[in-house]
Amino acid sequence: MITGMNHTGFVVGDIDRSVDFYTNTVGLKLIVRRERDGGPISELLAYENTHIKAAILSIDGEDGHVLELIEYVNPSSASRPTTERAVLGASHIAFNVTDIEGTFDRLIAAGAIKLARPVEMGPDRVACYLQDPDGNWVELIEITE
Repeated sequence: MITGMNHTGFVVGDIDRSVDFYTNTVGLKLIVRRERDGGPISELLAYENTHIKAAILSIDGEDGHVLELIEYVNPSSASRPTTERAVLGASHIAFNVTDIEGTFDRLIAAGAIKLARPVEMGPDRVACYLQDPDGNWVELIEITE
């Protein structure tokens, strides 16, 4: 039986760059960094001699769902760059924000990839998609009710 949500995971090319982006630009809090190799992580991921670096981040003061960033040292990550939203595997994480325009501009200035400006989706909701520097999809939602 499923009892709740645990985390969203993104594969990144450089864990230090991504931790910097998600903490200093997005505003998440770093909870823990880990490095694992061989043994159970190799079994879990089904790669021989797996070596990963990982970081767990959350919104300060919020318990529950977290963002896990993973850099594959061995095997190295393959690039899958695309700005297409309608591609299998194009998962995303969504953040509630205030000042969506300012947040959007700040993320783009820090290296995020622009898809389109924020759009009014209804009388009380503005939203947009962009990509982090590794091409992972991020949605921003501002609810103004």
